[in-house]
Amino acid sequence: MKPLSKEIPVQLDKAHTPQYGRVLEDLTVGDVYCHPRGITIDRAFAIEFATTFMEANPLYLNSEFAKAHRFKDLLVSPMMVLNLTISMGVQNDSEKAQANLGYYDVAFPIALYPGDTLRGLTKVIEKRERGDKPGIVTIRTVALNQKNEVVCQYNRKIMVAPGGKKSAPTTVMGEKFPEIKSDLKLPSLKSYPHDLTGTRTYFEDFQVGEIIVHPNGRTITDEHIPWTYRLLNTHPLHYDCLYTGLRPGSKQPQSGVEGEALRALPVEGATRAPKKNQPVVYGGLVFAWLCGLASRDVSENALWDLGYTEGYHTQPAYSGDTVYAISRVLAKDNGGEVQFQLIGIKNVSGKEALQKYGADLFLKENDKKDLGKEKIPEKIFEIERRVLIKKRPV
Repeated sequence: MKPLSKEIPVQLDKAHTPQYGRVLEDLTVGDVYCHPRGITIDRAFAIEFATTFMEANPLYLNSEFAKAHRFKDLLVSPMMVLNLTISMGVQNDSEKAQANLGYYDVAFPIALYPGDTLRGLTKVIEKRERGDKPGIVTIRTVALNQKNEVVCQYNRKIMVAPGGKKSAPTTVMGEKFPEIKSDLKLPSLKSYPHDLTGTRTYFEDFQVGEIIVHPNGRTITDEHIPWTYRLLNTHPLHYDCLYTGLRPGSKQPQSGVEGEALRALPVEGATRAPKKNQPVVYGGLVFAWLCGLASRDVSENALWDLGYTEGYHTQPAYSGDTVYAISRVLAKDNGGEVQFQLIGIKNVSGKEALQKYGADLFLKENDKKDLGKEKIPEKIFEIERRVLIKKRPV
């Protein structure tokens, strides 16, 4: 085939830059977006996620263990399902967002297995405009398997700047948005091997008020960049050094969305000063590592991750940061459900943080101003979670 580039004149007036994500004007209450691509999750990918993010529960690692619990195969980690669900939606709903303000009412109604195909839908639930300031948009997202069964559902609040005019097609899906359900479907148990998990993480071992300081930390490396895109997240804040604030050799943050995205991050007082042009670690990865760090101590004998009621990223994380986790037991019921508060910190061990800050670690950061207390710069995450945990076999 003959090359053509020399013969075709360059027409600079035809240059354009495709835009993704939505500014505030593009997000209309009631709109439903079908997220691009979808993904079929194979066994190797599922196990690699579980091991990379330090899952200790054999249900996500050992197919024979899972089958002994009458699941049809090992389960895809709920944190992998959540990360993929969030990430698939970024191109539609938050690629122009300045911040993820919180997770609400996260639930996993049924299991996802290797070989299943995941796709996502998002509905705009509420929009609060604030003049020239970024608005606050609440979205509801569901992930569906190939049978159109809901496998994950959550609400999320995002901070989105106005653009002055619409920038994206206002495409509204014709597909009906699924009703949010909590029809948890668990198999009945039969005998299973007892020696593949610890002996102190059954339902009876947890006491309300107990604080579990998870001993191991996890240093995040530049691995977070390929993992961000492996999980389909397209926000350049997580892998584009020019986007994240300073161009090489520059001394001032970029203007516009890029500079605002950097300045919106609560980095003041952090224990390790990041490079200003360093990509921010995608929050879903931080969330997954914290759950993994806690898993040997709280969830290796879990039958099901029931979900997360409310949680926030309170500081960003960067490559080179070391994260630790602390769990507090909030409640138990006789059905086997245990409710925990999960706290994430960086660049200080859980033991040191507990000694330094005490009970203030467990206060919501957004409540501290009204309480006359200072925010904790090392604290990066807070959430409440509900886990169904096996009772000790007799």
